Amino acid sequence: MVNEQVQALTIAGNDSDGSAGMPADLHAFFISNVYGMGLLTSAVSGNSYGIDAAHIVPLDFIKQQFKTLAADFKIRAAKTGMLANVEVMDTVAQCYQEVDFGPLVVDPVISTKHGAMLMEQAAYEEFKAKIIPLATVITPNFFEAQKLTESTLETTDDIVAGAAKLQKMGAKNVVIKGQHHTDDRETVDDYILLENGDHFWLKEPYIKTDRVNGTGDTFSAVIAAEIAKGNTVEAAIRTAKKVVHVSIANSIQVGHKFGPINHWAGQQA
Repeated sequence: MVNEQVQALTIAGNDSDGSAGMPADLHAFFISNVYGMGLLTSAVSGNSYGIDAAHIVPLDFIKQQFKTLAADFKIRAAKTGMLANVEVMDTVAQCYQEVDFGPLVVDPVISTKHGAMLMEQAAYEEFKAKIIPLATVITPNFFEAQKLTESTLETTDDIVAGAAKLQKMGAKNVVIKGQHHTDDRETVDDYILLENGDHFWLKEPYIKTDRVNGTGDTFSAVIAAEIAKGNTVEAAIRTAKKVVHVSIANSIQVGHKFGPINHWAGQQA
């Protein structure tokens, strides 16, 4: 049967070293037994030491990718990654509403896991206005959640209130990922607020390692893959948490400095 194989899409940038961005998303789709496709928005030249150059894909090419994929495939869920500027966000938001690519998982890519901002203010405002309302699930890291909610998120009550605020901004289901930027913790605690009002915490042991590139990409991509397979949002989030933890816990040595997580291990989660 045509398009019987489950298909998912990443709308993201390509990291040349394969550790994050679109490559990590495609790794995550593969280990989830989902056929992954990539709609390119940007590309960076980087390695384990850092990024040396970046290029934003022309808007007409982004639009054409939407049209070309929609004309042939049955994409059952998608996720966003790096959306570099206002124009790219506007294009993606408009095109996504013109096609049927299923539920959308939004990985904000606003700041790094250490808190460094990755977006200019205009792009950040456009992200809130155009992308968040499309999100079936949004998965900010701790610093992104702080920025989006305009809160320090110092207490569990702050985090609970922050998730509710993100829902009011338009995201149906919210995951605020726990802190892991310091070594003075025993667990990484994610808070989940579902569209129906159910809420809970997911916790896994904290692992001290510099092999964490692609963590957020993989987490959101597994959620998209599981939704594409017909699983509930809650089940998808729980699976993604396990996959990422196992992928971090069983490190691989690639590059000299900051390395990728181990998707092969995550496949066994």
